[in-house]
Amino acid sequence: MKMRLFGPMIVLMLVEIALFITLGGAIGLLASLGIILGTGILGSAILRQTGANMAVEMRAAMSGGALPGMAGDHGLRMLAGVLLILPGFLGDMLGGLLLIGPLRRWIAGKAANRLRPTAGFGVHPRPDVVIDAEFIELDPSETPPRGPSGWTRH
Repeated sequence: MKMRLFGPMIVLMLVEIALFITLGGAIGLLASLGIILGTGILGSAILRQTGANMAVEMRAAMSGGALPGMAGDHGLRMLAGVLLILPGFLGDMLGGLLLIGPLRRWIAGKAANRLRPTAGFGVHPRPDVVIDAEFIELDPSETPPRGPSGWTRH
């Protein structure tokens, strides 16, 4: 899994460097740094606001026994905030696109359709597997002496 992400991350870094050089040469150093700093501040404000709103909404939904309905939308807003915080023009552009409400809801809807949970998620019973083990039945009235264990020694 780690190696599958290595190639795209290198390509993303090279694209960001190329954009820094190209756009930095066109608009100037101070304007480039101002944009990067400004989007970083905007991204942290978005993360703070979205996290607070998400916590309140989840608390209200869970107290009613329901699952929060806008989790995908909040998650994409938080992703937009992270992309805006990270330095780079490509990440800022993608983060800015994720701030567009209809686009964000469309992406969340598409992701929700692809990520539907199924019953027995992660559990694959195999009837042909036999686990051979030994056990000792302990008498509950006879408690073993409690001394310091290997986990609690300092």
